[in-house]
Amino acid sequence: MTPESAPTPTRVALLECNLDDMTGEALGYALERLLESGALEAWFTPIYMKKNRPAVLLSALCRMEDAERLTALLLRETSTLGVRHRVVERTIAERQTLQAETPWGPVRCKVKRLGGQVVSIKPEHDDCARLARAHGIALDAVANAARAAAEAQLP
Repeated sequence: MTPESAPTPTRVALLECNLDDMTGEALGYALERLLESGALEAWFTPIYMKKNRPAVLLSALCRMEDAERLTALLLRETSTLGVRHRVVERTIAERQTLQAETPWGPVRCKVKRLGGQVVSIKPEHDDCARLARAHGIALDAVANAARAAAEAQLP
């Protein structure tokens, strides 16, 4: 159980652009490309642009050193003519990943801590869903068992 990060503020870049002339498929592709290329997070927000046209705001958080490369990706993979960027600070909770053994198989769990205290244990959805399907049981049953098994491993 090794901590993956400490709860210290970090500087990241926030990249944004408004898009009102792309298909849903093309938007999804652009979001996938951002995440595959190193964006820490990426998301859409519904907005309205001039003439009340529905659109999306595409936002991405990335490491400072990736900002230029991901800006170029946005300009290449979307219809935007410009990308806004700014530096933001974020604080990340201490977290660790551990493997919990359930009666149906292993499940990865994320443990979040604040000030050294466990705040939450989140079983990995994909692991839980795979086991629930394979064994014909409820998703919640796997998640609850994983959470309990993970909690039992903690000091």
